[in-house]
Amino acid sequence: MKGCQQFWFQTSWSRVSLSDHAARLLIPHFKIFKICYKVQKYDVSPAFPSNSQPYTYHAWLCIISRGSRTQEQGLLYHSAEPTRSRWNHIEDLDSFFTRIYKYHARHGFLCMALQETFDLIQFTFIVFLTTYLIHGINYAILFNWDENNQQKHNTISDIVYPFSKFVENFTTITWFFIVIATATLCLKFLIRGYQIMQFWDIKQFFNKILQIKDCDLDNLTWHEIQSKIKEAQLEHQMCIHKKDLTELDIYHRILRQENYMIALVNKRLLPPRFNLPFIGECVYWTTSLRYNIQTLLFWTPWSPFESSWHLREEYKRQHLRHELAARLSKQILILALINLIFAPLIFVWQVLYTFYGYAELIKREPGRVGIRHWSLYGKLYLRHFNELDHELLARLSRAYRPASKYLAAFSSPVVTVIAQHLAFICGALLSVLVILTLYDDGVIAVDGIITLATALATLTAIFRGLIPDEATIWCPESLLQGVVMHTHYLPPNWKGYAHTSKIKEEFQQLFQYRFASLIEELVSPLLTPFLLWRWIYPRSLDIVDFFRNFTVSVVGVGDVCSFAQMDIKKHGNPDWQAASIQSVSESISPDQYTQAEDGKVELSLVHFTTTNPSWKPPTEALAFVEEINELIKPQIQDSNVMFFASYQNFLDMSSMADINHYSDIMSMAPRSTASAFVGARSGGMSEAKMAASTAEGPDALGPISMTSSALALHDRYFQNRQKLSYEPSDEMVGNVSEPVELGQNSDAGGESTRLPSEPAKDITRHVEFAGERTPLLSS
Repeated sequence: MKGCQQFWFQTSWSRVSLSDHAARLLIPHFKIFKICYKVQKYDVSPAFPSNSQPYTYHAWLCIISRGSRTQEQGLLYHSAEPTRSRWNHIEDLDSFFTRIYKYHARHGFLCMALQETFDLIQFTFIVFLTTYLIHGINYAILFNWDENNQQKHNTISDIVYPFSKFVENFTTITWFFIVIATATLCLKFLIRGYQIMQFWDIKQFFNKILQIKDCDLDNLTWHEIQSKIKEAQLEHQMCIHKKDLTELDIYHRILRQENYMIALVNKRLLPPRFNLPFIGECVYWTTSLRYNIQTLLFWTPWSPFESSWHLREEYKRQHLRHELAARLSKQILILALINLIFAPLIFVWQVLYTFYGYAELIKREPGRVGIRHWSLYGKLYLRHFNELDHELLARLSRAYRPASKYLAAFSSPVVTVIAQHLAFICGALLSVLVILTLYDDGVIAVDGIITLATALATLTAIFRGLIPDEATIWCPESLLQGVVMHTHYLPPNWKGYAHTSKIKEEFQQLFQYRFASLIEELVSPLLTPFLLWRWIYPRSLDIVDFFRNFTVSVVGVGDVCSFAQMDIKKHGNPDWQAASIQSVSESISPDQYTQAEDGKVELSLVHFTTTNPSWKPPTEALAFVEEINELIKPQIQDSNVMFFASYQNFLDMSSMADINHYSDIMSMAPRSTASAFVGARSGGMSEAKMAASTAEGPDALGPISMTSSALALHDRYFQNRQKLSYEPSDEMVGNVSEPVELGQNSDAGGESTRLPSEPAKDITRHVEFAGERTPLLSS
């Protein structure tokens, strides 16, 4: 108040527990002229709650003097309860829930502390060993290069220099690398130490709040841990913005950045793609490139996200898109330059780490580098929105065997003929060496004979691995259907074309040879600056538009990727939905830009409801899930034969561990379902192969239900596409020059305008289809 002097002092009854009514009656000799708020960081507590539960209030007196007249007015401030534990009102819940998940996944504090410590020791060991191999070994004596050396038997002390002599041999370049390595070690030590302190806090949370000891972690599934977290929220209010936490809230916190990365891949903004001569389209995605993208978008002070849960406000303004794109382009160029400067050092480290990690494996089991595994791009492409690491690993582990069988069904006649002859030549030479060694042991002492035998054995194993088994005949269509049972996604238009080289080459990008991924990781430090400049830099405006158009604010969670909300009304694809579901939604946007590709939203929704059955989806999502459940119900409950056939397929074509006491797990299934497995045998099935279903939710039959749902959705998609088998017109694929906000009408026709993120040929939904449908379930 103007012209007034204010004097504040705290009364003797500054902290008392008062009800709504008592707070107004406590100060009868003061006129309560205003009820205010006490604003804490990210917390605004209401002055008087609607109920009459006791709350703690801070009472203050304000004496306002105006001339000779003095007025006394009472200001009553309401604040939150005093913190009962240090886990009340956690500011960064993203990091907190992520550490909780990692703590459970990595088996507790001791395992994590040991892992972090041994990582530091391993780094030090690699640097020390490499330096000693360069400056601490007398190679002249070791390889008898010194003609003056008359000793017949050299000892270790003759070959290895003492430490003082080892240090004297250092050059200027050596000292330069040692200084860099020491600085890196100190930085890693500080980071690891800080992380260990954080996980010690998580250990206290598990032990005191969740009442879980480290020795019991391996006996509890993530679903059980999550249930305890929800209970702890009611008592400790870790999140103050809402009373109850849902499963989706926790997943959003843990997977906020991962959901954005999945959406970027789904809309084909990532990863880089190139057409190489004689090879075709190649997808390049490595650990180094992913780290740089996450650093650019999420981790630096200049990233679009100013905190782990909040997108900068300017990124939500369309009129600033060009300014933000220019700023992001500059940051990309700076990041590319930094990568270019440090590329030699990182490349040397990659070579050393790969050599020490795989040299012994290649010598002992050379065939291991020729096996396939899921690529980093495959793990990102096949991942559902809101899917945790252990859930993805369980699916891909089950899909490993059918994926290997599918690619093994393809063989090149030219490669087979060449491999047969080369395998014969190498095998014959190796046989001669073996016979000579058996005849005279002195043959093995000949210089280079062991190296030659090792090389011949390795080449023979490689060439024989390229020769297909003539006694085995595969059906690519059935094998690829076995893959989609677990991956839930496949390259577009796969059904009816599983035998073609195009589908095979696209699938190889997801399931590649291990040696190919090793080569990609080795050259990644050299290629990353180029890719940032040539691929990411031209798409800075698309990235800015992506964050603006596909970010929504969720109460109690913050800014999240709108695709991760699994809203089939906003981001669903009509081709993956039944007509009845489309009628439930008021309108499904025909805009291809807003739709997730490959049924990502629909499949993610079904997967999340399967792994988290207690989660209550919105109305449109609930109708869609119930419709899918009704669709697959005959195969799972009403028909024991069909259910048994689907489960036999589930078992025979998967990579799963053995478990005992199967009858206990089957007690969770319906009686008709259990009878299909146990049958007439009194003892039931003592051993059965199945996935670790407890890793994917509380329902032991959840993976089977998701398998049937995925196949049913793919069947629906291909049926709908067959109905729309016509070529697109120019109007359907026409580009627009300027993106507009979603829901904004164009000037010409009043229809929603598409925001192009890719060339028209890449996002066109209307393509021709041919081929017969394959059965939903294969026995």
